[in-house]
Amino acid sequence: MKLYVFDCGRIRYEDEVIDALDFGFTSAETDVRELIVPCYVVEHESGRLLWDAGLARSTVDAAMGAGTGIEMTLDRPLGEQLEDIGLDHASFDYIAFSHMHPDHVGAANEIEGATLLIQRAEYDFAFSDEATSIGFDPTLYDGLRGGDRQILDGEHDVFGDGRVRIIPAPGHTPGHQVLFVDLDEAGPVVLSGDLFVFQLNRRTRSVPAFNVDAERTLASMARIEQLIEETGAELWIEHELARFEQVAQAPAYNE
Repeated sequence: MKLYVFDCGRIRYEDEVIDALDFGFTSAETDVRELIVPCYVVEHESGRLLWDAGLARSTVDAAMGAGTGIEMTLDRPLGEQLEDIGLDHASFDYIAFSHMHPDHVGAANEIEGATLLIQRAEYDFAFSDEATSIGFDPTLYDGLRGGDRQILDGEHDVFGDGRVRIIPAPGHTPGHQVLFVDLDEAGPVVLSGDLFVFQLNRRTRSVPAFNVDAERTLASMARIEQLIEETGAELWIEHELARFEQVAQAPAYNE
């Protein structure tokens, strides 16, 4: 089994933005200002899964020159990077997102023929008239509305052998989920989505003010930490640039 990791954008925050958004701490408590926006491809003998789809060019362009204190960049779109490993937008059996915020669904509308794996609470909200009230941008993923989908009500074993499992971790959004991948050499890893945005969120159990449910977030944090302890998995905080730089990046892969 292979786990490919792609650079699907960067987000850089000015101090005042970190304080205004309230990630659960102040800008004085961390020197981290730049976040990575990754995409992942899991190659399993029984199929292929795309997990998270990065930033869209339209999102990056809208942020440029806006004077918001948030800078976004995207050097290469996901489709172009997929060509480096011999794939394209029609190469996936499944597609799943940790959640439907714009920095995780950027290439969603470009994916062809894959079955969407999504928690019921996330689906119900993402495709409702209220979606934008919690920061979703339906224009980025509306192409999935009429496609094949599997609505999940809890944990899901993607390929049936326990090695790639979607695990619900609600709180950041109504149906937020994380991905457990049991690699042969690297061992098990958990891709965090936005359960933890910064390493400091994990160390201090601090919950961003913009999460939809702080209590459920804390419960999800505790449950995933228990999973990590039980399985010996390593947590990959998806937005953590320092961790991203330590893993094999596409066209290389983790196995």
